[in-house]
Amino acid sequence: MITETGKVIAEKGECVWVQTIRASACQSCAARSGCGQRVLASATGGRANQILVPNSINARVGDEVTIGIDERALLGASLLVYALPLLLMVVASVLGHRLSGGQDVPAMMAAVVGLAAGFWGGRKLQSRVGSHYEPRLVRVNRITSANCP
Repeated sequence: MITETGKVIAEKGECVWVQTIRASACQSCAARSGCGQRVLASATGGRANQILVPNSINARVGDEVTIGIDERALLGASLLVYALPLLLMVVASVLGHRLSGGQDVPAMMAAVVGLAAGFWGGRKLQSRVGSHYEPRLVRVNRITSANCP
């Protein structure tokens, strides 16, 4: 499970808004000179992200919480968002090229249609199994001190 720590900043019905600060591990990475993640992290400046998650553990505003998502769910979501549209684009392009007798314009138009169909299909598949791909609250990290009254 991939986890991230955040703070509950608001409640909305049976869900809570959790704010996380993007931390970069670029300083300790051996591939930092050739990685696009470093450029992205420097461009955003460690900006805060907010995510709405179901409040399954009764977290309250101000609580520090851990949110998590299963690695398989993250891989599945990545394939749904990236691979499906690209695969349909390539297949549609090849079909358009063959059906048009080797002309490029119909192949390009078919590629655009295939890409759009991939995005539409991914959206429909995501709506059917959407909760599987969503992060969830794992635990509340309440700080207690024996010295405080």
